[in-house]
Amino acid sequence: MTEPAIFQRALSGKPLDFTGADFQLVNQTVQKTQELLKKFNHIDQTNAERRATLSRVVGYRIPESTEVNAPVHSDFGPHLFFGKNVYVNQGVMFVDLGGIYLADGALIGPGAMLITVNHVEDPAHRRDVYAKSIHIEKNAWVGAKALILPGVTVGENAIVGAGAIVTKDVPANMVVVGSPAQILRRVKGSTPDGN
Repeated sequence: MTEPAIFQRALSGKPLDFTGADFQLVNQTVQKTQELLKKFNHIDQTNAERRATLSRVVGYRIPESTEVNAPVHSDFGPHLFFGKNVYVNQGVMFVDLGGIYLADGALIGPGAMLITVNHVEDPAHRRDVYAKSIHIEKNAWVGAKALILPGVTVGENAIVGAGAIVTKDVPANMVVVGSPAQILRRVKGSTPDGN
């Protein structure tokens, strides 16, 4: 099934008019996601049942090797893309209208926030939004309460320190910390060629 045009515009980073008629499709999806996440977060379920509920949120089957712990929060839902062996700890917030891509082996610490949406600066259009995707590459680790902002890629094997605010891309095999996040050092055991 083809996604509605407004969803495609969000994934491509084009501005979205909050007052536009098609924005109602976003609101309808948000309502559906919130109902499913209530079930995911508050009803006792097995891991398989929870994975099935989350699969309904995202619109595809979540890999069995991926574990997402409750509670998890999303303001949209269908633009979350989980690879294999992904681990998402408790209390994570995904603002995923612009697309959040968690590659194989990605780790997301408790209370982390991944935000793909921003508002237009012009006060006359402040409710309008635009989105930029976030990519957490293979085996990258986002620490507890870290904040990943729109358009950021966290490179393969990189580590984002707890509480960091990440405003720009993180190179592969690097550790970043602080606000705004800065490179601290190379990941132990990695080499300049990425191995």
